[in-house]
Amino acid sequence: MTTDRARTKKTSLLLALTAAAAFGGFAATWVRETLQTPAMAAPSAVPAALPTVAVLPTAVDGQPMPSLAPMLKKVTPAVVSVHTKQRVRVNTPFGDDPVFRRMFGIPEERISESLGSGVIVDAERGLILTNHHVIEGADDVSITLSDGRTLKAEFVGSDPDTDVALMKIPAQKLTAIALASSGHLQVGDFVVAVGNPFGVGQTVTSGIVSAVDRTGLPGLGFQNFIQTDASINPGNSGGALVNLRGELVGVNTASFNPRGSMAGNIGLGFAIPIDLARNVMAQLLDGGAVRRGALGIDTQDVDARIAQGLGLDEARGAVVTRVYPGSAAATAGLKIGDVIVAANGQRVDDSASLRNFQGLQPVNAKVALDVRREGKPLRIAATLREQPREVDGASLDPRLAGASFAELPESLRRQGASGVLVDKVASGSRAARNGLRKGDVIQAGSIGKFTDLSGFRAGFDERPDALVLRLWRNGQRGDLQMQ
Repeated sequence: MTTDRARTKKTSLLLALTAAAAFGGFAATWVRETLQTPAMAAPSAVPAALPTVAVLPTAVDGQPMPSLAPMLKKVTPAVVSVHTKQRVRVNTPFGDDPVFRRMFGIPEERISESLGSGVIVDAERGLILTNHHVIEGADDVSITLSDGRTLKAEFVGSDPDTDVALMKIPAQKLTAIALASSGHLQVGDFVVAVGNPFGVGQTVTSGIVSAVDRTGLPGLGFQNFIQTDASINPGNSGGALVNLRGELVGVNTASFNPRGSMAGNIGLGFAIPIDLARNVMAQLLDGGAVRRGALGIDTQDVDARIAQGLGLDEARGAVVTRVYPGSAAATAGLKIGDVIVAANGQRVDDSASLRNFQGLQPVNAKVALDVRREGKPLRIAATLREQPREVDGASLDPRLAGASFAELPESLRRQGASGVLVDKVASGSRAARNGLRKGDVIQAGSIGKFTDLSGFRAGFDERPDALVLRLWRNGQRGDLQMQ
């Protein structure tokens, strides 16, 4: 009985193992044949078999998968590489001694080369936008198109304070990019950056608009940047920032990294809005220089002490310390002691933000100023007038004859500098004999304190008997007596 029961169990186990082996063989054969046989479209009424290989679909809900490729086919031919060459004087410990140079094989000059990017914005005229810092000081500029052609570029003009430059190449079968309006950009919009980073060749990166109207970056000029997390690395400068329609919304200009730009991108890239670049381009084409409007005032920051003294609720704004006669501010009725807290609805926190606002306005621009006068709110309308770009020294004082003076580059101001720049000094002139040199920065003097060219000019309304200028030259400060 026990033996029969045991025999029955063994028989059942054998049958089970045989069935399992048979099923396993069938399963293995089914898997093998399924993998080796091309998939066929099944009728809609029959459910599809379990997928064996995961692949990306070509469409979702009947719509093709999105791709930037069609848009970029229109954009990339308009983005160029900019190659510059500059002759740089090679100094030696023994000056220009030719014997020393021959002994040690030291040349008088060397060629410095750099790469950047640019954007064709007018195919018929061959106009290319790029950054001022890409072509600054270059003796020779050439453009390499996306099809491999290399053409010599002609310099049209540039504006250091907005870092915009305009070049021209022979118009032969060029492709231009369409210009959008950067004023419609919003935080979160998708954007694509195209350029030539590190000289590796044309490269495309994508991201979103992280911020608009970004200001306060050190070492840069007048600012209302588009901020993006699309990678912008060295060599991308001057390249295109486009929207998903392939329209130009900005000109890439800088990336931010506390360890330096060569450390790579960390998602803080900045571009000049195309609305600003287009305005600068129009002025460069019209007269070769940018004309800016100004109020004609001196201001200082409002600190806690000033805020308390003027009866203000918070310590912010720019308090007017001087109104120049005949200026836009004088005509509008601004007074010393007025505190400007907003301009055209834009918040003004300090003197630097007010200066930045003015620097982005054209001549004859109408502005609405929100002012606090004796603690009470006031709205003042003003029409900006052109600020002088250069002043001849002889018109100020005979002791400055032969020199011309200009506004400091805004990039220097953002590093804490103030005053005026000695733009030119004629050889053998009175200014030259007095020791004034091109590139000197005049920070103060016996004419009083000043922060810009208007203040410098105003100091000569009454010519001083003794004219002493405090200079900054090659990192050192000193006083210069003008005879």
